[in-house]
Amino acid sequence: MDWILEIFRNNPSIPIFLTLGIGYWVGKLKYKTFSLGTVTSVLLVGVLVGQMNIPISGPVKSVFFLLFLFAIGYSVGPQFFRAMKGSGIKQVIFAVLMCVICFGVTIGVALAFGYNPGEAAGLFAGAQTISAVIGVGDDTIKTLSASGADKQNWMDMVPVCYAVTYIFGTIGSAYLLGMVGPAMLGGLKKVKQQTAELEKTMNNSSVTNDPAYINALRPVVFRAYKADGEFFDTPRTVDEIEAQIEKLGRRIFVERVRQGGTVVDDPAGSLKISKGDEIVLSGRREYVIQDESWLGPEVADAELLAFAVEKIPVMLAKKQCDGMTVDQLRAIPAMKGVSIAGITRGGQAIPVLAQAKLIRGDMVTIAGLKREVDAAATEIGYADRPTKTTDMVFVSLGIFIGALIGAITIHLGGIPVSLSTSGGALIAGLILGWLRSKHPTFGGIPDSSVWLLNSLGLNMFIAVIGISAAPTFISGIKEAGWMLLVAGIICTTVPLLLGVLIGDKIFKFPPAINLGCCAGSRTTTAALGAIQDSLDSSVPALGYTITYAIGNTLLILMGVAITLICA
Repeated sequence: MDWILEIFRNNPSIPIFLTLGIGYWVGKLKYKTFSLGTVTSVLLVGVLVGQMNIPISGPVKSVFFLLFLFAIGYSVGPQFFRAMKGSGIKQVIFAVLMCVICFGVTIGVALAFGYNPGEAAGLFAGAQTISAVIGVGDDTIKTLSASGADKQNWMDMVPVCYAVTYIFGTIGSAYLLGMVGPAMLGGLKKVKQQTAELEKTMNNSSVTNDPAYINALRPVVFRAYKADGEFFDTPRTVDEIEAQIEKLGRRIFVERVRQGGTVVDDPAGSLKISKGDEIVLSGRREYVIQDESWLGPEVADAELLAFAVEKIPVMLAKKQCDGMTVDQLRAIPAMKGVSIAGITRGGQAIPVLAQAKLIRGDMVTIAGLKREVDAAATEIGYADRPTKTTDMVFVSLGIFIGALIGAITIHLGGIPVSLSTSGGALIAGLILGWLRSKHPTFGGIPDSSVWLLNSLGLNMFIAVIGISAAPTFISGIKEAGWMLLVAGIICTTVPLLLGVLIGDKIFKFPPAINLGCCAGSRTTTAALGAIQDSLDSSVPALGYTITYAIGNTLLILMGVAITLICA
């Protein structure tokens, strides 16, 4: 074993990647619905690996943590700033109130139990499932006016208290919001019924009766027909054909025409179709098939049907689209023949319902013929076509400027106060992510790169924390005592139960939205999944995205405040 120890100690990058590999693997394991999650798994594996007493330099973890915070800010920036106005303001106020309650309850418990800054930061990070507080707490402790020994002891306690309280913070949140929350709002059966009614209401279109149009998510097919019905005894224009279909309560489009051996792409509305011509229709499968009776027989024309269909994500960036419902967006002329295949906000999918409101920065995935998709993308925003390139100038200078500003320290009553480099990187990400939603031609970071910066950035940091804290981890648990579990349960449970009551009695949110807002304010994705499974609906996601953006930002910054207060 001596030669392995020597290699690990002389090359700390090797045990770090060992920790990441095993940690990610353990994080995927599940027993029924229980899982430790990646972050906790990496931390615990790091503690085991760290028993070999492996020294790791500080800058390694700092670099990756700054990447993580910038990626978080970049992801939620558009929603964070856009939510400050318009219809989302109620959810913003609720999220701020929830964060204040989480902060207040944790401060009260920490002071009552006599916790030091490290214990308080770890308790807050674990009980409120905001893993980034491990880093900001660590950075803040370094700025305190205390002895080096005290600061090191406090920093060692942060991951210990996080690990002890995080498990209930995650599982408890999922149970409280998935099961207890509906019971508090009238019972699971009643809440499911109310959610189904809300979903039906939100799916009502004010534009057309076509169910395919109402749902927006259209499984589009392209089929070729020979114009051989009585309708074509007199030559008909493309506009007349589409108008006839619309009278039948459906939205189907003429995409291609073959006349006399010549294929016409993008046929004009005035183009006349005579008997014997062939046309390609696009629309929902069962509706296109229904049209055989009056159009004519379906034909298998390989050449006529050989054309590219494109499906791309488009960033909703045009000012006139901000605040539109899906129904209104689908009604604009440029969306003719184009289907909405999905919508994501801050990386979280939201249901495609007619009355769901859209905001700038949303990613709307559209599908259709390339010319139609291009026209729609230009009209509503910016086609964010898949790319492997990340704007590293944007990322690097953004982190540099943010961290530089965050490093500035001011003294209030003799107490040094600063955002810390980590807080600065987070705010830089928020601002630059928001700017890109308004000017999407610069600062592109592919979703895969955002995921890598987010996941690898945080877990690389956590791996180093676990390895470094390993020698004192067991003694730290003994020092914190079993009452830390009780403290964590209190800090997790009280804010969530109060949040459900406040959302219902004061904000009057529908139950599904209320529970989604509680999960988002606490940034607990596991709880959102539990709520959606419990209610058998994706509607709670409509309350999750805006509150998640606010909660993710405020809770991280509150990690700085709780460390300073308990000092």
